Amino acid sequence: MDTRIFHGNVTPQIIAQSLIANFSHEPYRTQQIGNQERIVVQITTDDQPSSGGQTALTVSLQNVADGVSVQLGKQSWLGIAASLGKTAFIAWRNPFELLGRLDDLAQDIENLQISNQVWEVIESTARAAGATFELSERLRRSECPYCHTANPVGEPHCIACGAPLGEIQPRTCLNCGFIIKVQEVVCPNCGNKL
Repeated sequence: MDTRIFHGNVTPQIIAQSLIANFSHEPYRTQQIGNQERIVVQITTDDQPSSGGQTALTVSLQNVADGVSVQLGKQSWLGIAASLGKTAFIAWRNPFELLGRLDDLAQDIENLQISNQVWEVIESTARAAGATFELSERLRRSECPYCHTANPVGEPHCIACGAPLGEIQPRTCLNCGFIIKVQEVVCPNCGNKL
């Protein structure tokens, strides 16, 4: 599962509504399950598509501190694989019959790209709501390990006791928004080098 965290003024409901608005047309069907805290949106192609194979994708949306965690499930693409196999067999048997399968081939390629299309919709919705992969202002605090006072991010010493704060400054992965520790050189969520 691919996970990204958007920090800011965005809710699972806002993202779910945007996904449903963008994918509730031919050849897709959408379904929303869940409540305000955790919502699952399922995006599938028609059971009997007019061209191409069938695919399905699940998007899990969950409230986190000052934002939303988005998980994109693995795409079910067995219907697409079968359709592509049929196209390859027809092309092997008689290349001229491939002309009759061009619509199927185009639909299969579009269905394979649905994950990218879903991420584009999610990211544009989050940006429109003012959410990013960076920590929100409320979370930009470092708790002093000695006196437990909340300090603004970037403060070199505790404002209450003067203890050094360099090792506890929070930050996020700029690729997926996951909160990471100072000593980490690779994001534990997406594997991106920091």
